Amino acid sequence: MPLSQDQIDALNQQMASMTDNDPQSVRARVEVMEKLLERSFTVPGTKIPIGLDSLIGLIPVVGDIVTAAMGMYIVWEARNLGLSKFQLTRMAANVGVDTLLGAVPLVGDAFDFLWRSNSRNLRIIRKHLDKHHPSTRIIEG
Repeated sequence: MPLSQDQIDALNQQMASMTDNDPQSVRARVEVMEKLLERSFTVPGTKIPIGLDSLIGLIPVVGDIVTAAMGMYIVWEARNLGLSKFQLTRMAANVGVDTLLGAVPLVGDAFDFLWRSNSRNLRIIRKHLDKHHPSTRIIEG
């Protein structure tokens, strides 16, 4: 089914807003990345959420490097928002612990499933945004 011109215009507008550096756009990008990495799928037969971090992390070495880079993207976005050095260090440490312990075969995969560094980092960013940019707050239902 072809897209109408209105649908194309709406998509173009959404794409343009994804490249903005205002706090609302950054919050949207970080929340999408966190959901992709931590909660994009559910374990079949359960309601346990998992994401690409757990799945890609199953690939030895390369998977851990890729998920670390994706996690550091969230830290980079936080830096652009003006979070303090302490907060950025804490976020980088979350990604570092996830990467180092996630690299251990089998045990690391279980740890990766339990230690959701990207969700922890999202909480740090949300707390900062709620305090310094309250207009970005999203009412969760």
